[in-house]
Amino acid sequence: MAEEKQQQLQIELKPEQAGGTYSNLAVITHSNCEFVLDFVQMLPAMPKAQVASRIIMAPEHAKRLLFALQDNVQKYEQTFGQIQLQQPQSKEGRTIAPFNIKKGEA
Repeated sequence: MAEEKQQQLQIELKPEQAGGTYSNLAVITHSNCEFVLDFVQMLPAMPKAQVASRIIMAPEHAKRLLFALQDNVQKYEQTFGQIQLQQPQSKEGRTIAPFNIKKGEA
């Protein structure tokens, strides 16, 4: 049986990205060939919400991200307890935006 070697992925984190970007809203859209995730900063008393970061990925990668998020939320809740959602969910399964912003305004 041939021995398989696994290559270790090396990921570089630049100092200007290490602090991260705050986001309290994600807007997700898709076409037949890509998913677009806009991470938005919505702050009280600010006239406009701003896109802090946009990520574009292939559908296969979006599904892998979904599974990775589900796995990590489950692990988080096993360690720290269930995450309580403060906002009710609409009939479409979409979390209602905070700060009383109506759908489509942000």
